[in-house]
Amino acid sequence: MSMNKREKSVADLYRKRSRGAEIWRNFRKNKGAMIALAYLILLFIVALTADLWISTDQIAGMNVKEKLQTPNAAHWFGTDDMGRDLFWRVLYGARSSLAIGFVAVMISLVVGVPLGAIAGYFGGRTENIIMRIIDIFAAIPNILMSMVIVAVLGQKIENLMLAVGIAAVPSFTRITRAAVLTVKNNEYIEAARALGKTNAYIIFHQILPNCLSPIIVQVTLRVAGAIISASSLSFLGIGVKPPTPEWGALLNAGNSRIRSAPYLTIFPGLAIMITVLAFNLVGDGIRDAMDPKLKH
Repeated sequence: MSMNKREKSVADLYRKRSRGAEIWRNFRKNKGAMIALAYLILLFIVALTADLWISTDQIAGMNVKEKLQTPNAAHWFGTDDMGRDLFWRVLYGARSSLAIGFVAVMISLVVGVPLGAIAGYFGGRTENIIMRIIDIFAAIPNILMSMVIVAVLGQKIENLMLAVGIAAVPSFTRITRAAVLTVKNNEYIEAARALGKTNAYIIFHQILPNCLSPIIVQVTLRVAGAIISASSLSFLGIGVKPPTPEWGALLNAGNSRIRSAPYLTIFPGLAIMITVLAFNLVGDGIRDAMDPKLKH
């Protein structure tokens, strides 16, 4: 009798657990992903609240007497050639880098997912037209396409977000199309058609909700890619304009003194590397949590 009660309680527990709760339970088992998630949460808090505890003088105020100081107790990351504290500039730079990464991914998500869904659902000539256009865009290196867009529209942070976002559209289009092809012939889709539901309703209410797993994983990975792309453009001098702190711009500013003051490039470079690694670990953790069978 006690065994029956125990089996019933275990069955009730699993029955009551939602899909989201099950994913979170699997995700928590991945210690690396949890550490990366904690780091990203802390970084988001820093980026969102930076204006409350980082003053303009700390990130833009010049003090020639303290220029090019190596890391010390007063300036943890040292100072640049204008005497500005590099520690505060790296912290504040998280705001620009994360904003560019997330807005760029949202742009590519809004454009790429509907295109991929339409191509995968309708097939035929519609799919051929959409995917051949996507193939043309995909044939152009992301960094080159972003450079052209920024050069045409102007060197503004909004244009940088748009450029990085457009360059990532082919990835979302292909991922979404592949996911739609795997579910579009399922019975519940046929049932929706039999009930007279419109194609738009079927795509956005029946198909896409069942294709979220690969799209969510792609979002986390593409944010990391967008941060690298934006930092690369800023490093080349066509991204965020100084004196706005941004990790790629900080790398560009310290490039000329990489031998005499290597810390000017080491700390912004570490910020980019650790953040990109954290997004990749979280993305891998989400993928494994959504489908534990994929875990090696």
